[in-house]
Amino acid sequence: MEVDFFREYCLSKGNTTESQPFGFDNVVFKLGKKIFAILSFSDYNPTCNLKCSPEFALELREKYPQVKPGYHMNKKHWNTLELNTGLGDEIILELIDHSYTLIANSLSKSERIELGI
Repeated sequence: MEVDFFREYCLSKGNTTESQPFGFDNVVFKLGKKIFAILSFSDYNPTCNLKCSPEFALELREKYPQVKPGYHMNKKHWNTLELNTGLGDEIILELIDHSYTLIANSLSKSERIELGI
């Protein structure tokens, strides 16, 4: 998946903001104050970290060699995906949606009201 397409898709999700708190080679995507994706393009092969339900995370790691425990993240709840190694765009988009939904569902009532969700 192209880095620009990944970025645009994340930004198309409602109330998403982007920042670079970890340096110029990482882009963080948040819903409210909570991260749902981190895009890293410091290596030749860009990667992303996405939040994932624990059972589904394990299933994905077993099924796809491009899905690994979250780099620098809680490995129970985060996966790192290699973007340009054959993992289909459809699964990546599905996992972005899954991560975004997990974060949206974790927001407090007041945060949801503030964001208009």
